[in-house]
This record gives sequence, C-alpha cells and structure tokens, in this order.
Amino acid sequence: MMVVRLGVAWATVAAFAVFGGGWLGGLDAPLVAAGLFAWLFAVILWSAFGVVHEAEELADRLGEPYGTLILTLSIVVIEVALVAAVMLGAKAAPTLGRDTMFAVIMIVMNGLVGLGLILGGLRHHRQNYNLDGAGAYLAAIIPLTTIALIIPNFTTSTPDGSLTVVQAVAFSVLTVVLYGIFLLLQTGRHSDFFLDFVKPGADAPEARAAHPDAGRGAILRHAGLLLVSLLPIVLLSKSLAAILDHGIKALGAPSALGGVIIAAIVFTPEGISAVKAIRRDQLQRAINLCLGAVTSTVGLTVPAVLAIGLISGQRVVLGLAPAEMAVLAMTLLLSVITFSRQGTTVLEGAVHLVVFLAYLTLIFSP
Repeated sequence: MMVVRLGVAWATVAAFAVFGGGWLGGLDAPLVAAGLFAWLFAVILWSAFGVVHEAEELADRLGEPYGTLILTLSIVVIEVALVAAVMLGAKAAPTLGRDTMFAVIMIVMNGLVGLGLILGGLRHHRQNYNLDGAGAYLAAIIPLTTIALIIPNFTTSTPDGSLTVVQAVAFSVLTVVLYGIFLLLQTGRHSDFFLDFVKPGADAPEARAAHPDAGRGAILRHAGLLLVSLLPIVLLSKSLAAILDHGIKALGAPSALGGVIIAAIVFTPEGISAVKAIRRDQLQRAINLCLGAVTSTVGLTVPAVLAIGLISGQRVVLGLAPAEMAVLAMTLLLSVITFSRQGTTVLEGAVHLVVFLAYLTLIFSP
C-alpha cells in the first residue's frame, strides 16, 4: 500500500511539474477546476494518511510523548505549507492564517473532542486520563490563542486586527519561546504528564514503550518514509492553493471556508487516529493528539504566517470577529471545565459538539 501511495503521489507531482502551468491556466472552465481540485485533494489527503501511518509507526517505537509529538509536528508542517502556498500565490489572503488556526481549534477542540467523547462515553461510560497533561496543554493553549487571535483586536496601533512590525516580531518571538518551553516540559522532566492515567498504587508506565522492532534501522526507515510521504504534499500545495483561491472567488463563498478546507485536509487522518484511540479506551493518546495538535498549530503557524507577511509585505490580519472571539472564549472555558476533573462522559462530548455546529453556522451566516 505504501509503495502504491508514494507512486501515485510522486506521479502527481511530476504531472503538475510538466503540465501544471497549462492546467491551472484553464481554471475558468468549471469542470476542469473541479476535476483538478478533486485530484489534488484526494492525493494530498491520501498522502497525509501515509504521513500519519509512518508517524504512528515511529510512535510505537519511540513511545510517548515522542510519538504523538512527531505526528502533530508532521501534520503542522503540512498545514503551514498549504497556508504559505495560498498566501504567496494569492497575494490577497490577509485572514487565511487566522481562519486556518481558528478552524483547527474548532475542528479539534470541539468537533473531534465532542465526537470522540460521545463515542467513548457510549462505549466505555466514563474514561480517565492524566489530568496533569491536559492541564499543561491548556496552560499553553490559552495564552497562545489569546495573544494570536484576540489581543490584535484591542491594540491601538492598527484598527483592523493586524499588527505593526514591532508587534509581529514580538508576538512571534513570544509564541516560539512559550512553545519551546512547553516542548521542553513535554519531552523532559515532566514527560510523565503525557502518559496514561495511573490509578493510585499502580505501577507507573515507562516513558518509552518497548517494541520488538525498535532498533535504529527501523526508526530511520520509518522516518525516511515519513519524509518522502510529506514532501509531495508540500510540492503540490501551491497548485491546490491556486485552485482553492480561484474556486472561493468564483463561487462567492466565505473567505473563512478556505481555512476550513485546509484544516480538514490536514487533520482528517489525525482525527481518525484520535477517534480510534478513544474507542480503544486510550483517551490519553487522543488528548495528546488533539490538544497537542492545537498547541503545535498556534505555536508554529503564528510565527510562520507573520514571517511570510513581513517578508512579502502582505498585510496579515489575526484578530477574530466579535462572534468568533465569543466562540473561542466559550471553547477555552468549556475545555478547562471538561479537562479539569478526572473522567469524561457523553455530556461533555455533546456540549463541545454543539459549539462546533454553532461555529459552522457562523461561517455561512455571520
């Protein structure tokens, strides 16, 4: 399967390298645009599943928290590549980075968490997790999202949710530093925060899981396959970005839809992995995937988007609209409540899912 997946992905890269200029020049024909979008969407999504598969193989060999960290970082690289391609190609997408980050937060913290907790609650009634790990994630997510998506609306230097050069540089540095500190905690002295919940009196799990094929050769092989699965997505992102930008303008669709599509492409494979983990009663792994994805997304997308804006001279708008700020604040508050006590039930899942549906409604009827 991996050989077929890589063959299709790299054949698509070669086809667009040779014929892409002519194909993208005919986007005014609706059938051509729809066909090219469906082709690229399918190939990129299939390749993303390959990235997730190889990342999970590495996770089995390296153990937690390194496994899910590799997975979330791989997914965020895809997201940043797609966002950068749209920004550099369209030259008029000031809100794309904001819309994509907000879409990731809503899809993951409300959509995936809500669906996962409902399925897990129906199957296992009440699921436990490591409270310290969830608290650490939220301690990073709350300031990261507030600095990036809310504070720009309340500065006096700019009136539209954008940032001055000084603010952009300062916010980028602060975001990277905070994310770096979180990574040190996650992989260092507090790595036990991100392991499965242990009942009092039980033996603590090892930070690195034993695996019969955990040698250096196997790790290098899967790391190499991860890279060759990731590279076609990056190379094809520019072509998909051109089609996506053209389609949104031609259809008169909300600009926020672009961010939703990018987030859906990027996080569908990881979301499926998280739901599977919850159904196997591995709630801690699902939390590592979901909350880790949000932490990595904001921690890496903010500096990347601001750097692209500064280098290319584009205006970057990060501040959310008032209704979106309210939904974000409600999401953060609900997440604190959901992950502040041991055990989750169907109720928490239903509440998060309702908030996600409200977010979708606001996209088409702001």
